Amino acid sequence: MKLTLYQIDAFTNHLFGGNPAAVIPLDQWISDSLMQRLAMENNLSETVFFVPSVNPDADYEIRWFTPESEINLCGHATLASAFVLFHVMGYGYPAIRFQSKSGLLTVTKNFDRISMDFPAWKPERLTEWPAELTTAMGNIAFTSVHKHRDYLIEVADEAIVQHCQPDFTLVRKLGHKVILTARGTKADFVSRFFAPAVGIDEDPVTGSAHAQLIPFWAEKLNKQTLHARQLSKRGGELWCEYLGDRVTIAGQCVFYMKGEIDL
Repeated sequence: MKLTLYQIDAFTNHLFGGNPAAVIPLDQWISDSLMQRLAMENNLSETVFFVPSVNPDADYEIRWFTPESEINLCGHATLASAFVLFHVMGYGYPAIRFQSKSGLLTVTKNFDRISMDFPAWKPERLTEWPAELTTAMGNIAFTSVHKHRDYLIEVADEAIVQHCQPDFTLVRKLGHKVILTARGTKADFVSRFFAPAVGIDEDPVTGSAHAQLIPFWAEKLNKQTLHARQLSKRGGELWCEYLGDRVTIAGQCVFYMKGEIDL
């Protein structure tokens, strides 16, 4: 069996920036164990698979795998999948409807940006949290801690986010992903994302984290439309909108390579 693999840099307008995703289009689903082994072999933060949908309400079914496990939502790999469909595979309609474990995700093309319609995951403020969380984040001062799928830690300024040096062994023991965020100087807000529990010490740019960050910052800044930057080494840029129970997350992509997997 031969499979085609595309590697796409997502949430960036230049090569070697943003977040690389491995995109593997399928005619029909292969086994979960094989998808997991392929993700482990690719060793990127996410390998994404999609197949044509038999459901008339969706165009494709989509699933995402880290090197260690399947996850329920991934923004950059969805963006990369849409890029492959629009710009490589000749998908001719203005919108792509992906059926996923997080429901129906609609993706549209707008000039050089691709926009994703995702669920809004509004995090709830915590009054207490494990002491290990503070230690794992290098004992930086937290302004507040919230949680939905992941811990969302707000700090006082962008420099704290930029220079934080987490203890990834301790973060992994927590068993939760962690978002670190602050108001930005060149964007409305900035963030970093740590997920050693699923095999990713730091994810370069994370769409699913912004499903939580957008409701948080929209309420805090009293703004519906937001510009975001993720301050990983590769860096990434996102254009966001808060729509109540949904968010839109837009970004650019760059083609890196096409390969063939021989199984």
